[in-house]
Amino acid sequence: MKKLRLLVLLLFSLTLSACSTIEERANHQDTWNKIQKQKKIVVGLDDSFVPMGFEKKNGQLTGYDIDLAKKVFAIYKIKVDFQIIDWSMNVTELRNGTIDLIWNGFSITKERAEKVAFSRPYLKNDQVLVVKKNSPITSFSQMKNYQLGLQTGSTAQQWYDSKQKLLKAKQTVLYDQIPNAFLDLRAGRIQGILLDKIYAQYYLAHLKEKNYRIIVNKRVPADLFAVGMRKGDKTLTKKINQALVKLQKNGELAKLNQKWFGTSSNYLGQVQANE
Repeated sequence: MKKLRLLVLLLFSLTLSACSTIEERANHQDTWNKIQKQKKIVVGLDDSFVPMGFEKKNGQLTGYDIDLAKKVFAIYKIKVDFQIIDWSMNVTELRNGTIDLIWNGFSITKERAEKVAFSRPYLKNDQVLVVKKNSPITSFSQMKNYQLGLQTGSTAQQWYDSKQKLLKAKQTVLYDQIPNAFLDLRAGRIQGILLDKIYAQYYLAHLKEKNYRIIVNKRVPADLFAVGMRKGDKTLTKKINQALVKLQKNGELAKLNQKWFGTSSNYLGQVQANE
């Protein structure tokens, strides 16, 4: 029994040491020279997050962030490989080195900023509630009597779990992907979904059945989409920021907004000359 305890303690110690090594590497290693030499970078994404990054029926990945990532790294003549990941494990995949970037409607939050570095923001977003068109629910506060769907690891879940007082549901149900939440909403197993406004508008606009509506609460703070990367990747952060500024100044960012949202006004204001 004593030997078993010693073995368990040894394994635990080795695990802590390995985790510490991974964290140290993520926080201090600058990988830009390696990326530049290989001329390849790996972006992690959820392949169901319309319109930012998703898989078409033919299996091809497309979306706003797909286009934007390609434009950013075309400036540096670097190829972008897109890796589908479990969204709830995005930070783990990043720190383990499986991916180099989290780039898929990734909102800046206090919780995430403790673990990853962010690029400058490039798109505004809000959290909204989606219910059935014939639902009696007309406000966030009414969800106290109903079941609410959330995607695991999403900005919606982080906001819901924070100290905010605008929305508290009778019960919450977590989903790996938003389309699964819509299946349950349609079947009546949940009565609302909290999610990104950008996703909700695009998803509902492309549904044949017009059986849902969006509820907005102006007291919910807007969030900003940015690129997530390891804290040690300071050069990579700088390069992405410089490319985003260039694409905003030359109008390419506005063109992407027009392509995916039908308007060029959904991006941040004029960049400063010193950015």
